[in-house]
Amino acid sequence: MVSIGPMVLERRARPPRRLLLYSGPMRITVMEPFHSVFYAPHYVALHLGHFTAEGLDVTTRTGAGSTSTTRALIDGSAQISLGGLMRSLDLADRGGRLLPHFAEVNSRNGFFLIGRQSRARFAWPEIVGRTVISFTGAPTPYQSMRTVLRREGVNTARVTFVRDLAPADAVTAFRAGRGDFIEVGQPTAEMLLDEGFHLAVSMGDATGPVPFSSYMTMPDRLRHEPELIVAFTRAVYRTQRWIATHDAKAVAEAIAPAFADIPRPICERAVGRYLAQGTWARDPLLRRPGYEYLVDILLGGGFIQRRHRYQDLVDTALAERAMQTLKEG
Repeated sequence: MVSIGPMVLERRARPPRRLLLYSGPMRITVMEPFHSVFYAPHYVALHLGHFTAEGLDVTTRTGAGSTSTTRALIDGSAQISLGGLMRSLDLADRGGRLLPHFAEVNSRNGFFLIGRQSRARFAWPEIVGRTVISFTGAPTPYQSMRTVLRREGVNTARVTFVRDLAPADAVTAFRAGRGDFIEVGQPTAEMLLDEGFHLAVSMGDATGPVPFSSYMTMPDRLRHEPELIVAFTRAVYRTQRWIATHDAKAVAEAIAPAFADIPRPICERAVGRYLAQGTWARDPLLRRPGYEYLVDILLGGGFIQRRHRYQDLVDTALAERAMQTLKEG
């Protein structure tokens, strides 16, 4: 079911009648920041029944703003949110609540730099003096690009970044001739390539492994409802193992109910590109090296002002339990 209101979109997968009658479903609302093929693992779990198999009745809501994921946890309208660690880091940096992440979903940057010219091989100095239309739906893509530019010896002050356009308006402006490059996710990247634009570079490859997106919740829920989180994470891990053994066609077919507006060939190519670069985590453990790299990215760009302890914002204990029980089962 898809219902459209002024603030959110809802997508719901109901457990079969036998679960409702005999075990009673655990109802969970999950908030995502925007609806994207980037979050395909969540929709594989939803539509292949992996959440249902754990006795979970999951409703997915799509937020209307970049901070909707953290707001939903704090105000209680969602029990779990899917999004970037940078949201928890930003909140902690401003003295706010600590919102720990318990299961990694995306292990790579999911954005792509699209240009107007075909290149046999893109070199980062080519971006000097050019205009890049940035993705404004979240800060991490922009901060990651700045990190890559600095690493490649490019002075970011010599690149013009357009940061005042909403994602849809940015694509419209690029199509109309504004800017030399645009940074977009999927399936927009595949659509632009179909229209004759050219892939300059995958930011997933350029940035390298980093815990770009993960599930988070309130610390009280980790303490007082651990079985709920273990069941949820077990479904996530089952999904990750399924994705690791299936191709783009199978994944695109699994998520098709959630992306009915995307032509199947476009969706399949988007999934294939994500699979090829190792976008999706192979297990739910959000490890310290990736966390520290993300902190370095956000510190280097001035998004946060100080380091925050891994153990304050990441919990792996329940993911370890979920993985162990699934292996034993």
